[in-house]
Amino acid sequence: MDTNKQENEFRCGYIALVGKPNVGKSTLMNHIIGEKISIVTAKSQTTRQQIIGIHNSERGQTIYVDTPGIHRSAGKALNRYMNRVARAALKDIDVVAFLVEAGRFSPTDEHALKAVLKAGRPTVLVVNKIDLMPDKSKLLPFVEALNKQYKFDKVYMISALRGKGVASFQAEMEARLPFSRPWYDADQITDRSERFLAAEMIREHLTTRLHQELPYAVTVSIDAFEHSPKITRISATIWVERDSQKQIVIGKRGDAIKQIGSGARIAMEELFEEKIFLKLWVKVSRGWSDDEAALNRFGFD
Repeated sequence: MDTNKQENEFRCGYIALVGKPNVGKSTLMNHIIGEKISIVTAKSQTTRQQIIGIHNSERGQTIYVDTPGIHRSAGKALNRYMNRVARAALKDIDVVAFLVEAGRFSPTDEHALKAVLKAGRPTVLVVNKIDLMPDKSKLLPFVEALNKQYKFDKVYMISALRGKGVASFQAEMEARLPFSRPWYDADQITDRSERFLAAEMIREHLTTRLHQELPYAVTVSIDAFEHSPKITRISATIWVERDSQKQIVIGKRGDAIKQIGSGARIAMEELFEEKIFLKLWVKVSRGWSDDEAALNRFGFD
């Protein structure tokens, strides 16, 4: 593509995916990008840091910003950090896509939406999980009531998990972007490093495997990431806050940690397209989730 065509016909810009925790922001971005770059679990507040997903086409480059869910409870330093990240993402965004779950608009949704409206950016409403709404006759009144109250630029009804309505949503988001040269290379799908993605995949399998037993305060650091022609060797540490949590992660006879490592390794091999050797350790850092210095040490900066 020549320079004039890029400047006059190509579109590029940022779309922030915003909403309360566990409303489907990461699922939507993963579906659009076609790769699992943002982890998804049943546990709320899984996304902790801003993650960019890049969708490239002949007409434009749509840069999605997956943000932590904006929530009212911010008692710990980690929760306050996530709220700051989500709000900061709104500053230089071209369009905000505000996600809600079909048929549900709670005080937490309202709290997140007020933060969006305060930023003053063009905002569209994305009603997700329409396939899970038991009484479909209530969907249109629900949407009309929200739109009447908040006057969104446009409303989209989708199922991010099933892919229903996602293609048309993406096409219209691209059409809303300004004319610009692309910010990223055409083959790039995220701005995050392999080390970051590896840590996230470990945390995803950790959370999925121990969803009921393990508290929210767990994080992962990558100690070594060594490429070679035949295999990539990764060493990582899982950090918890108490000795009892360490035993849960390890499991009886080491069964839990083996399953977590195996699942994460397979996910890495699929995404990185190379053979992975993964070694996991479990250590205690007492009260890390409410310690600003510990957050900086673990990469929450």
